[in-house]
Amino acid sequence: MTGPNFENFLSAFKRLQESGKNFVAVTLVKQVGSSPQDVGAKALVSADGLEFGTVGGGKVENAAILEAQRMIREDHKNHFVDWNLQKDIGMTCGGVVSFFFELHKTQNPFHIAVFGAGHIAQEFVRLLLFLDCKVTCYDQRAEWLERLPKSSKLTTVLTDKMADEVAKLPDNSYVTLMTMGHGTDLPVLVETMKSRSRFSYVGNIGSEQKRKRLENDLKDAGIAADQMSQFYCPMGEQFGGNNPAEISFSIVAQLLRTRDALMNSKN
Repeated sequence: MTGPNFENFLSAFKRLQESGKNFVAVTLVKQVGSSPQDVGAKALVSADGLEFGTVGGGKVENAAILEAQRMIREDHKNHFVDWNLQKDIGMTCGGVVSFFFELHKTQNPFHIAVFGAGHIAQEFVRLLLFLDCKVTCYDQRAEWLERLPKSSKLTTVLTDKMADEVAKLPDNSYVTLMTMGHGTDLPVLVETMKSRSRFSYVGNIGSEQKRKRLENDLKDAGIAADQMSQFYCPMGEQFGGNNPAEISFSIVAQLLRTRDALMNSKN
């Protein structure tokens, strides 16, 4: 793979690294007889399926995807496979292909999802950009997203369906909610709590009174009672005042304390 195709491969490779997904690079390294792709063909596969490229399409590519997904599930070491296209894959052409499967694992990604781009988020995101992390900020108001600083660490998403974005978040994300109010916080919080085990942290800006209302609404949405303790509201450590800057410092402190505790528990 050379030229523009290789550049596209590198771009897709980097995008997957930044997404927080584990993935496998599949390379066709040898062929005997007829095969549906040239030596050097590459594909990138995540647990969700084919992310980029092709190593032949059809049955041989499907077999490669399944093998790559098995590697991700089982944390399998890198390896070669030799497949007879007739006997092993069930194809009519009589070739033999060899693939190299290389697993790439995300190393402790620190991804913070910020739902809302209002006054507190403006200060909060600026503080986060001093850290070694990736930040994604979601809002339905373009003018607020445009006020955020430009940074390679920051991605902004303009959407009026923020709750739909929860399913797209990388595993182990730190989810913070600070939207326009209860009506826009709640749908995102419901979706987050439905898959709470995927996330390292969930917090919602607000008071103790707001927490009680959120708990009642979460119960009505079918969230189990034993999950009610698994999100922060009020969000942030118990110090500082009520201005956006000091609130933001307290939330960053809580995120770092949570991150460090999780990292220490794995050591």
